Amino acid sequence: MMDVLSGLPHALVVDSLLAMVVGTAAGILVGAIPGLTATLAMALLLPFTYTMSPLVALGMMAGIYNGSMYGGAIPAILMRIPGTPSAVATTFDGYPLAQAGRAKYALHVALVSSTAGSIISALALMIIAPPLVSLALQFGPTEYFWVAVFGLASVSLLLAGAPAKGLASAMIGVAVGLVGMDMMTGSERLVFGVRHVAGGIDLAVMLTGLFAVPPALAMLASPAGGSSRADLTAVGLRLGEAFTFVRTWIRSGVIGVVIGIMPGAGGNLAGIVSYSEAKRAAKDASLFGKGDPRGIAASECANNADNASSLIPTLALGVPGNSVAALMMGAMLIQGLNPGPALFSQHADVVYGFMWQMLLTAFMMLALGLVGAKLFVNMLRIPAALLAPMILIICSLGTYASTNAMADVWLMLGFGVLGYVLARTGYPIAPIVLGAILGPMAESSFRQALLISRGDPLSFVSSPISIVLVLAILALPLMQLRSRKKDTTSG
Repeated sequence: MMDVLSGLPHALVVDSLLAMVVGTAAGILVGAIPGLTATLAMALLLPFTYTMSPLVALGMMAGIYNGSMYGGAIPAILMRIPGTPSAVATTFDGYPLAQAGRAKYALHVALVSSTAGSIISALALMIIAPPLVSLALQFGPTEYFWVAVFGLASVSLLLAGAPAKGLASAMIGVAVGLVGMDMMTGSERLVFGVRHVAGGIDLAVMLTGLFAVPPALAMLASPAGGSSRADLTAVGLRLGEAFTFVRTWIRSGVIGVVIGIMPGAGGNLAGIVSYSEAKRAAKDASLFGKGDPRGIAASECANNADNASSLIPTLALGVPGNSVAALMMGAMLIQGLNPGPALFSQHADVVYGFMWQMLLTAFMMLALGLVGAKLFVNMLRIPAALLAPMILIICSLGTYASTNAMADVWLMLGFGVLGYVLARTGYPIAPIVLGAILGPMAESSFRQALLISRGDPLSFVSSPISIVLVLAILALPLMQLRSRKKDTTSG
C-alpha cells in the first residue's frame, strides 16, 4: 500500500494536473461527437507524446479515456446515437427520458454513474495490479509465449461475432509486427525491398492510421451533421436521489471490472451485460426501455468500470486488454517504459502515479461534466464535412512531427485505408494492433524457450502456470461453440 501512496505526489504536480484537466475535457468533447472514440483521440495524441514527460502523456490519456466514456452518453441520451460503442445500452432509457423533457436529469445520472464506475475501476487497478506483479515475476519465456497466444486467441474469438474474421485480423497484425529485422539472425523479413521499413513499422504510425483515419473517411463517405435541441434548463439529479443508485453501481462496477480484465471484451459488452443484470434484478423490470434511470446508471457505471481494469493485464503482464490499453502501452513504449513486472520496480513513480491519475480524472470528469454540459452538447452541431478534414490534417502533421519522414505519413494513410476497408467488410481492427504487439512477443519467447530447453517441446508444459494457460486457450473455442449453440437454440 505504501508503494501505491508513493505515486500520489508525482500525480499532483502542476504539469500532471493540467494534462489531466485538458485530457478529461478533450475526452468528453470527443465522446460527445458520434463516430469519434477514445481510441481515435488517443491515436491523434500518440505521435505528440514523444515530446512529453511520461506522467504528462499518461495523465492526458487517462483523462481522455475516462472523459470519453461519459461523453459518449451525451448523444446517446439526446439523439439516440451512441457517441462511443460503449454507450449503446445508454440509449435504451436515456433517449426516452430526454423525450419526456428530463434530458438534464438523464445526463446527470450518466455523469455520476460514470464517475462511480471510474472510481471503482481505478481502485481495482491499485488493488489487483501490484499483487499480480509478484505472480508475473514467476513467468519465463515459456509462460510469456502462452500469455501472448492466449491474448491473441481471446481477443480474436471474444471480440468479434465472427471468430474467423477476428483471427484473420490478428494474423494481419502479427505479420505487421514481424516486418523488419530479425533480432536473432539480423536478416530482413517481409520488407519487400522497401528500405524505410527495414527497421520495423513504427507503432505510433500504425495506431494513428488504423484508429484515427477510418472514422474520418467514414464521415467523408456520408457527411451528416447533427443538432440537439434538448432542454437543459429542467431539473437535474438531486444529491439525495443519487444514493438510490448505489446498489446498481456496486453490481455494475463489479461486472465492469471483471469484463475489463478479460482481454478484448470491452466497455460495450460490460454496458450491455450490466444493463441486462439490472433489468433482471429489478422487481419492476417493465419500466426498463421506457426511461428508467437505473438503466442509464447500470450502463454508464459498467462501461467506465471497464477503463482502468483493462489496464491491469497491460501494466502487470505487458498484455493490452483492449485497443485503448494497446495505445497506452504504445505511449509507454515511446517513453522507454516496458509494461510488465520490471515496470513496477524500475519506474514505480510513473506506474503508481498513473494509477492515481486514473482516479483523479474521475473526479475531474464529474466537475467538468457539471460545469460544461451546454458546451459539450453544442459540439454535436459540428458538421462532419468540416470535422473529417481536420482529423486527417492533424493525423498527418502529428505523424510527420514524430518521425520527420514523409514516408511514414503515406504509411499512416495506407493503414487508414486498410482499416476503413476492413471495418466496412466486418473485420475488427483491435486484433490487428494486439497482433502487432503480441506476435513478436510470442515469437521471441518461443525461440528463447527452445534455446533454453535445447529444443525440448515438453518444456512448454513443464510448469503449472503453462498448463493453466494451455487449458485456458483450449477452453476459448469451446466457449465460442457453446455460445453459438445457445444462440441457435434460443433462436
